[in-house]
Amino acid sequence: MTRLQHQHHPEPADVSDSDYDRDLVAWAMENATLLRVGRLDRIDAAHIAEELEDLGKSERRALGSHLRNLVLHLLKWEFQPGRRTGNWRSSIDNARVEIAEILEDSPSLGAAASERLEKGYALARKNAISETGLASEVFPQRCPYSLEQVLSDNFWPGPRG
Repeated sequence: MTRLQHQHHPEPADVSDSDYDRDLVAWAMENATLLRVGRLDRIDAAHIAEELEDLGKSERRALGSHLRNLVLHLLKWEFQPGRRTGNWRSSIDNARVEIAEILEDSPSLGAAASERLEKGYALARKNAISETGLASEVFPQRCPYSLEQVLSDNFWPGPRG
């Protein structure tokens, strides 16, 4: 007998599509219980597969969002050295930590990080133009930073100040 068979689990109810639509958390907990007790014939496999795929997409979006915000702040740091603040430094540090945590939890996203950096640069550049009021020509058309630079705690672009 396995440890799971020794543990007491209440008999799970049947899981239906309406459970999934009505209360996602209750549906998830019920399916987790069904999986733990080996009742694979009663799980909502189609929705579980959908949720697992969505989880991967969500992690990729979070990675992209953090990279975009990080690059935005690096651009502002580089091209507005006279306006640097502790808040900008904190934003850069926090984004680096968030990205590191995502990549630690999901190492397979490391391969997508460079692509996410390049894709997100256009919006980061657009936001930098808007937030700084500087001419668009100030900011490079393509991301001027490598992924390694962006993620390095030692990388601070622009003049020292």
